[in-house]
Amino acid sequence: MENKELIVGLDIGTTKICVIVGRKNEYGKLEVLGMGKAVSDGVDRGVVTNIDKTVHAIEKAVEEASEMANVDIVDVIVGIAGQHIQSKIQSGSIMRQPTDDEITIEDVRRLSSEMENILIPPGNTIIHVMPQDYTVDYEGGIKDPVGMSGTRLEADFHIITAQTTAINNINRCVRRADLVSKQLILEPLASSLSVLSDDEKEAGVCLIDIGGGTTDIAIFYENIIRHTAVIPLGGNIITKDIKEGCMVMQNQAELLKTKFGKAITEEANPNEIVSIPGLRNRAPKEISIRNLASIIQARMEEIIEIVQNEIMQSGHYKKLAGGIVLTGGGSQLQFISQLFEYMTGLDTRIGYPNEHLGKSVIEEVKSPMYATSVGLVLAGFKALDDRDQGYANRTANGKHIKRPKNIEINPRDIFDKIAGRLKGILSDDIGDDINY
Repeated sequence: MENKELIVGLDIGTTKICVIVGRKNEYGKLEVLGMGKAVSDGVDRGVVTNIDKTVHAIEKAVEEASEMANVDIVDVIVGIAGQHIQSKIQSGSIMRQPTDDEITIEDVRRLSSEMENILIPPGNTIIHVMPQDYTVDYEGGIKDPVGMSGTRLEADFHIITAQTTAINNINRCVRRADLVSKQLILEPLASSLSVLSDDEKEAGVCLIDIGGGTTDIAIFYENIIRHTAVIPLGGNIITKDIKEGCMVMQNQAELLKTKFGKAITEEANPNEIVSIPGLRNRAPKEISIRNLASIIQARMEEIIEIVQNEIMQSGHYKKLAGGIVLTGGGSQLQFISQLFEYMTGLDTRIGYPNEHLGKSVIEEVKSPMYATSVGLVLAGFKALDDRDQGYANRTANGKHIKRPKNIEINPRDIFDKIAGRLKGILSDDIGDDINY
């Protein structure tokens, strides 16, 4: 049966603001009905710096997506990123009554709810509380404790916080655009839903989303989020380096990067020259592709070194059997995956958001630069933690509901019920054999 529910994702990025309208088809794939985008002039490195410009861009993108999908857009799922994002591991525990026979879904949710009230630095707000491994009566390494027996339930939680003012500014922009934010999701978590497979997350994988203003990192192992980080460097800093190094205009630098840029200098032909128009009444400027590549590689090496440091600090470097998956607009740079492999020693591939996509007339949406936008829509249909989805399904099916406890059963009652049933059976048999 086709799911008629529509989900709208709103990606407020540094270079673009994108809106995608989607629904699930009868095969469980995401069908994109509409997409709108606008240049993002009011956002810097994932943080809203100009409310009016951001609101105008959101309205433009929403109008375009609304007309294409022929629907009125009100509720949206919004992505958040920026260098203000912080994450940490926090332990928590609850005690259960000894008379309780098994750990229930309500116990797990109560533990998670208590973690949302922990003390955090002033000016920050918790946006995600994601459990990692559980411990039941000091027995650790448990992924799903529901159904087990125990009185003490503990867990390590991945706590993700964001600056309160940044959240408020995003919400203010959404409200002024006459929209309602249903959920706020960290962008690398959204991207992971669109480009990572379950096998990769189980084996261990590092997702690197290279956007315009930031590079987002999310590490998964045993299908659980283990580490997140946001680096305040992205594709725009490379464009700025080209602009200053080649002494060209901003738009010319962006075109040089996207059309002729290479992440490895040795892969560029030393004899290849590109000519770009000069300023008014001036001769065209000739740019060496080799020099262009050297500028790009220098900045990319800096970004990769920071990424490598984050992976090492997470303690999961040797657990990444799935290697690295690159996505985002910056991942389209030529030879970037080879440079990552060379510097990190990990297998690297480019992540395209097409694994969960059904047939769509909008081919553009399959580009890595829309991985976050597609992921935000998928997040509306799928929980960030697969265990939450399982709990929801079990609750809907009536499983793992607390049963009445301490019910005293009278043996006499059981005897009376058995005798009554035997009497009825004998009466039926006798009645069938007697002829009146």
